Amino acid sequence: MNKKQDPSIPTPTAAFQPTPEDQRISSVDVIRGVALFGILLMNITGMGLPEQAYSDPSVAGGATGWDLKAWITTNMLFEGTMRGMFSMLFGAGVILFTSKKETMGIGLPVADSWYRRTIWLFVFGLVHAYILLWPGEILYAYGLMGMFLFPFRHMAPKNLFAIGLGLLLAGSVWGFFEIRNSEDTYAKAQTAQAAIDRGEKPSKDLQTSLDDWNEKLKHAKPSAEDLAEVTSKQQGGYFEAMKVRAAETFHWQSEGHYRYDYFDVLGMMLLGMALLGWRIFQAERSFRFYGLMVLVGYAVGLSVNWYETSTILNNNFDLMATQKTYLTYDLGRLFTTAGHIGLIMLFCKSGALRFLQRALAAVGRMALTNYIMHTVITTTVFVLFAQFGKWQRHELYYLVFGIWALQLVLSPLWLRYFYFGPVEWGWRALTYLKKPPFLKNN
Repeated sequence: MNKKQDPSIPTPTAAFQPTPEDQRISSVDVIRGVALFGILLMNITGMGLPEQAYSDPSVAGGATGWDLKAWITTNMLFEGTMRGMFSMLFGAGVILFTSKKETMGIGLPVADSWYRRTIWLFVFGLVHAYILLWPGEILYAYGLMGMFLFPFRHMAPKNLFAIGLGLLLAGSVWGFFEIRNSEDTYAKAQTAQAAIDRGEKPSKDLQTSLDDWNEKLKHAKPSAEDLAEVTSKQQGGYFEAMKVRAAETFHWQSEGHYRYDYFDVLGMMLLGMALLGWRIFQAERSFRFYGLMVLVGYAVGLSVNWYETSTILNNNFDLMATQKTYLTYDLGRLFTTAGHIGLIMLFCKSGALRFLQRALAAVGRMALTNYIMHTVITTTVFVLFAQFGKWQRHELYYLVFGIWALQLVLSPLWLRYFYFGPVEWGWRALTYLKKPPFLKNN
């Protein structure tokens, strides 16, 4: 006697199979590939130079000539925007992941699969950070924030957009009070130092502020001796580098997580869900619509970014001046991100350079594999080959462009013979508790 299948138990269905080529949203794959490359453009300084050099080229890597031009370019065009797009696409992913299965009548297993997917991403993040030695990795945050997305998948785009903006605004408000606190500490530190210069003893409160400010300054602008010590450890082999990077990882996955991820990462994810709901990521809006995104996005975003960049430069990378620009950070990057999205969608709709679009789409389809590959290559170069701190900032981008070229060639070639990237295949198997097809029957 045949027993009726329990509908709550996952069964092999079309939903489990790889998405057919003609059903993939090419523009989503393309923008994911662009965002992935852009993330490496920003991450490379943290991979090859002391962490402070990311935002302050005067610390390490060079602050003149091509090095300064490289910092200005990335700060104006890419700071926060590539991470923002990648987060938006992850948010859109919860809808892409669940909608087809729910349409087919698959109920509870959809939630089971989604939460297994995000839990494993969280685990991948721990391995990526502590074993592959990349403190700036994002998988840990995506795994945790992804757990919040599932209940929002059917919400109206306008509501998703409002909540996402609200979270970004809340983060900016927190930043405002941080800046006010820093200004107060700085003012008291100046008063304390003036008293000391006059041969007077500052009050306990003023002395505490001076000590706090000097500690903050020491971390932001370490001495030559401190930089040499960190650089030496990063060049001292895998386990010496692990000691340094594990401490950085712990900060970003604890204090940094609570300070930024619930506002920045989750906020952008919800915005991405809204953009997918409005058919923006699908390149289905008009040329005029995307043209306005580019025009308004860049007009506002680049103006704000130029204000921030010029303020920092005019104050010679002064710590207090730099911190004051954080207040407009999300405004500038949000509009610049909108400009980037509009430009990429125009590129997709135009049909121009089809070979490049196909290559970028392949990179995007293998985003997790390619993201991990970035770290494997850079950890090998800068830690195992002891190149950390030896390259100037602009020289780091030679490696970036080399990795881009490699992945633009390797990703389409790989997908010619396999359904998934190797890491994506493993992630999918862990998500569905069953091995998906891997090798194509060409």
